[in-house]
Amino acid sequence: MLAALKAWAKALKRDVVAVWIAARDRRTPMTARVLAALVAGYALSPIDLIPDVIPILGYLDDLLIVPLGLWLVLRMIPAPLLAEFRERASAQARPRSLTAAAFIIAVWLAAAVVAGLMIWSRLDNG
Repeated sequence: MLAALKAWAKALKRDVVAVWIAARDRRTPMTARVLAALVAGYALSPIDLIPDVIPILGYLDDLLIVPLGLWLVLRMIPAPLLAEFRERASAQARPRSLTAAAFIIAVWLAAAVVAGLMIWSRLDNG
């Protein structure tokens, strides 16, 4: 069972890179490219939208969101292209998405500002 989990994790890592490659290839259908960019950007971001320190929810993105997003994108890419992207991904190092990390930081900062404004308005009226 441990060997099967390791093989699944290795295939998942390869597919993340394959989807990252697909997002940049003009032969990939446009809807698949957009979704691939979102999924790969999120999966390759060094920062999680839901930090792992939050019990249960922190691992939810790693265990559900990324695999389900990959599954959907992989179904949208034509089989011959997907085979090519997987082959290229096997020979390529795992990239990082600093743009996605910046986006996630911006989301957290915006949420903090909104929360701060809500608290401030309650204290000011109270």
